[in-house]
Amino acid sequence: QVQLVESGGGLVQPGGSLRLTCAASGRIWSIQNMAWYRQVPGKDRELVASGTSGGTTYYADSIDGRFTISREHGKNTVDLQMHSLRPEDTAVYFCNLDIRTVWNRVENYWGQGTQVTVSS
Repeated sequence: QVQLVESGGGLVQPGGSLRLTCAASGRIWSIQNMAWYRQVPGKDRELVASGTSGGTTYYADSIDGRFTISREHGKNTVDLQMHSLRPEDTAVYFCNLDIRTVWNRVENYWGQGTQVTVSS
C-alpha cells in the first residue's frame, strides 16, 4: 500500500555533506511523524533525528547541529541534510514514517536503508 524509497547515500570524505531523501508513494493522505535512524553492524538501530506533524524536531546529541530533517509536503518526501560528516557517522540510514493513508489509518513504515560511508 505504501512504499518508501531512500536515496542519496554514498561515500564522502570527512567534513563533507550528503542529502538523504526518503520518497513515499502509494495510498498516502499525509505524512504525520518522520524520523531517520542509523545502524552499524553489531549495534542497535539508533534514532538520529525526528520531526512531528506539528513541527517539533529532535536530534541525537551526537549530531551537534550538523544535520537537518525536513519534509516537502507536496512531494511526500522527507530529507536528512548532513554536513560536517565524521567517520563515526558511517552507518546504514533508515527512514521511518507515520503515514495517514487514504483510508484514514495511521501506519508506520520503514525504508530499505541507504549506506553512508565517511572515509578519506
